[in-house]
Amino acid sequence: MTGDEVGARLATLLGGVEVTVSLSGGQAHARATVDVPPASWRDALRAARDDTELSCDFFDWLSAVDELADGFDIVAHLWSTAHRHGLLLRTRVPRDAAVVPSVVAVFPGAAWHERETHEMFGIGFDGHPDLRPLLLPPEFEGHPLRKEFVLASRVAKPWPGAKEPGESEAGGGRRPIRPPGVPAPGEWGTTPTPGGAAGVGEGPRGGTPARPARERPARPAPGERAARPAPGERPARPLPGERPTGPSRPEPADADRERRAAGQEPTPGEEPTSEGGS
Repeated sequence: MTGDEVGARLATLLGGVEVTVSLSGGQAHARATVDVPPASWRDALRAARDDTELSCDFFDWLSAVDELADGFDIVAHLWSTAHRHGLLLRTRVPRDAAVVPSVVAVFPGAAWHERETHEMFGIGFDGHPDLRPLLLPPEFEGHPLRKEFVLASRVAKPWPGAKEPGESEAGGGRRPIRPPGVPAPGEWGTTPTPGGAAGVGEGPRGGTPARPARERPARPAPGERAARPAPGERPARPLPGERPTGPSRPEPADADRERRAAGQEPTPGEEPTSEGGS
């Protein structure tokens, strides 16, 4: 069955219940998506399991999505091992009355999914045999996957996503980004600037301090630089006692020209001497 046929079949099984049938994304992996009211939540999963044409006998997962003022979407994914098609079932509950019937009696494997969803979102599952904490310690307060929950660890530590890979820790680059789950400045505590933002951000710095910028040596003023000889001009010779800055002795060809200019013949095997001595 195609995704549209699966959704239409479940809508028919639920009779006069108002449902919305759509298709999820994923192109070739798209799934039929059926939205049902909370009161029909358990009946919809039972119908998808027991109908021979749907035969969604495998319970894959169940979780929730925080839609803020619109409430919570509870989502369950079923799969048919016989017909090789999937089905996404959704229902929406208001924020101030987030309770749906438990489906543990229909799919026993949903027990720990409902426990996790209850723990992370604060959604109640009416009829669940044991909604005790599954992942968090008993003394933990709050529901971490609600969007209003403040992730304190992201306030206390620099967020890795504040910099792109390869950006310098000494600053520059993008404008610092506030990590997801951390409120704006003034709403809750203080918000640290991510490490490497060079002190520019939304509150006192936190995490590893930025590395100091390397100091470059000052360039000499134009008048302090040594003048280069013009083309064809010979560099000046150093005075006696001065340390020459150029080659320590002239090339043999230059020494021969100097001897000929002075009326002397170059001596074979004799090394040229500097001015003022022989």
